Amino acid sequence: MAQATKGKLNYRCPSCFMRDIDIDMFYDSHTEEYYCLRCSFRGKRGEVLKLNQQARYRYKALKLRVADFGEDNEPVSFKPHEGGAQ
Repeated sequence: MAQATKGKLNYRCPSCFMRDIDIDMFYDSHTEEYYCLRCSFRGKRGEVLKLNQQARYRYKALKLRVADFGEDNEPVSFKPHEGGAQ
């Protein structure tokens, strides 16, 4: 059995990433698919990229902090996170 090789870029497994597990996928050049050793997810490059973009949705405001919740039907205002004082 051939040993698995990494692809040119390290893609995260979208199935594991949605469960907060950061696992890189491997590339099979014979089937031209990426696969995960942990959860057995398989997919073409386009499918993996699309699902990874959907998973990034939950982290879009990671470096922002809520400045004001506002009143009803008003948008929440954010400010950049400044980090702690050292």
